[in-house]
Order: sequence, then C-alpha cells, then structure tokens
Amino acid sequence: MQEDESNGKYWKYLCGGSLIHTQWILTAASCFSNFKQKPSSLRIQLREQHLYYEDKLLPVSKIVVHSNFTFENEGSDIALIQLKDPAKLSSHVQPVHLPDASQSFDGKECWVTGWGYLGGGESLPPPFSLRQVQVSVMDNQSCDQLYHKVSTIDESVRIVPEDMICAGKEDTGACEGDQGAPLVCKVEDSWLQVGVASWIEDCQRDPIRPGVYTSIPQYVDWIQKIIQ
Repeated sequence: MQEDESNGKYWKYLCGGSLIHTQWILTAASCFSNFKQKPSSLRIQLREQHLYYEDKLLPVSKIVVHSNFTFENEGSDIALIQLKDPAKLSSHVQPVHLPDASQSFDGKECWVTGWGYLGGGESLPPPFSLRQVQVSVMDNQSCDQLYHKVSTIDESVRIVPEDMICAGKEDTGACEGDQGAPLVCKVEDSWLQVGVASWIEDCQRDPIRPGVYTSIPQYVDWIQKIIQ
C-alpha cells in the first residue's frame, strides 16, 4: 500500500496488506492513524516483490476502519480497503484464505512478509525486496506475561489486548514499518492468514518481546460482513 506524496507524481510505501477478495485488501487500522486518509490518496501494489517497480498501481474506492479502533495497543487494529476495480487474478495474484473463527494457531510455525525496517532503525535498501521470516505463534496470555517482564505496568493491567496474538523468535520477526503485513500459516494444502501485524518493538534490540498481531479468527465474521 502506497500513499500520495506529490499530487499523484510520487507514491511512497505506507503499510503492508493482503488480498483477501478480488476487490478487498486486509490491513491494519493503525496505518490510518490520522483518520483523515482519503481513498484517492492511496494506491495498492499487487504482484511485485519489489517496491517502486514499474507496475500498475491500483486506485482505491473505500477505506473501512474498525469502529472500535482508537490506538494500535488498545486492540481492534484492523481495516479493509476496497479497490476501485476487481484485481486481475493470475498465477502470481491470488487471494489468501481466512481461518474459521474457532481455529487456534498457538505454537504453530508460520511466516510473516513485509517491507519494513531491518532492525536498529536500518531501512530496507534498494531494490526494496519483499522479505519473509518464519516465526512461532504465541498465545495471548503468554505474550502478555513477556511484555510485563520488561514493564512497570501492574500485572493486573493487560498490555497485549485480548484480540491479539504474538509471533516471533529470538532476534527475528516482523519489524517497524511492517504494520498491516500478513501472518500466514500453512494448514494442510492451504495458506491461511491468521494475523495482521499491528505493533512491534525494535525487532533486533528487543528480542524478548515478539511482534503483536490482530487475531484474524476473532474478526473473520466482521470481515465477511464487509466484503460480502
């Protein structure tokens, strides 16, 4: 997903996202933190694994931010973007499948992809290649306990909202700039998107705390109501 930087002459990377329907992109609500983002100021890049490659950018007709969203660390960090026209599917462009509301992925090895920072504030260098990393999914309660270990917040107060899951491994995982990126797990022969990257501590300087993702099983009903 890219935003307008100069009246349509230059488009700058904003956030990650995933195609879940021929006309809908799933991403994080925190990508639109100013709440004033206009559809005309966004473009979607599909198919390419390099940012700013000479590919056709797709216009947007609607942005749907979850009504309960306020800040990324308070939950409901999820949004949908409607394309002006349906995407042309091919062997390189296919919607990712969504899980059932009852599915759990705790302890499963999954993958996250994105164009975020490399860690320590180092930005992704040209040719801006899409990066991927394998991560372990952690249940909400265990993740919340990890965050409390390096926090002065009382343990009775949740740091990680209940509608989120965590994923990472020591010294690896999603990084700053990966907001909106998909967390996917392979189940039998299908890839299911189980999370949307929400907030991440420094991915190399702080290996204790894994990345935090909006849990898709908890929002799959909301998603289906919007896109149908």
